[in-house]
Amino acid sequence: MPLLVLWDPQIDNLPVMRSLPTGVRVTEGQDAEAMKELQGGFSSAMATGLMMVYAVLVLLFGTFLQPITILFSLPLSIGGAIGALWLTGKQLTIPVYIGILMLMGIVTKNAIMLVEFAIESIHAGKPRDEAMIDAGLKRARPIVMTTIAMVAGMMPSALAVGAGGEFRSPMALAVIGGLIFSTVLSLVFVPAMFMVMDDFGSLIWRFGKRLVVSHEDADHAAGNAHQAKQPNVASPEKPAAAAE
Repeated sequence: MPLLVLWDPQIDNLPVMRSLPTGVRVTEGQDAEAMKELQGGFSSAMATGLMMVYAVLVLLFGTFLQPITILFSLPLSIGGAIGALWLTGKQLTIPVYIGILMLMGIVTKNAIMLVEFAIESIHAGKPRDEAMIDAGLKRARPIVMTTIAMVAGMMPSALAVGAGGEFRSPMALAVIGGLIFSTVLSLVFVPAMFMVMDDFGSLIWRFGKRLVVSHEDADHAAGNAHQAKQPNVASPEKPAAAAE
């Protein structure tokens, strides 16, 4: 009967793992097995959440392109969370996944504030560039204030204060790192991505309009050619009056 050894991340670094005896194998157990099951469920939950967020944003903004700008800000938060864990030497635990889900909602809210204000300014008649700069100036303060308040609230958990602090610390560090990183980059990345998607939407609109106009012109020319090929049928002449 083979001998089962519970897997631990530091076991792979032991010299004995390089030459295991016959009949000995390494298998995942306890926390490692739970983490593997959690990763599959977390991926499904994140994909479902992103689709629902995109559907709601499409209904709110009335366009399919600008919500993509908001969704592109989410990887910034995940990168900041992973970077904070790497700098502090913390592991990716179950509370970290919960913190990342919470972090995605906060980062999405910050991007919505910028994009929604810019779209309202454009509808009011402002040029696009001026509207985006105005949105960055007027929305930067509430975004930064929200981030500072959230970081301050997470700081006791990040410092592992109180009972069970070591369990909550990785989640708090991930949230703090993601908030700071996404806030700094969102004020630059989201406006740039907004303009790119607006240019892309204008390009698609011009191409589609040209395609529709060309199709209508072709149909009109085909109709004129068809009419030109039709034989001219002269109206029957009245019979000449009989000579008296």
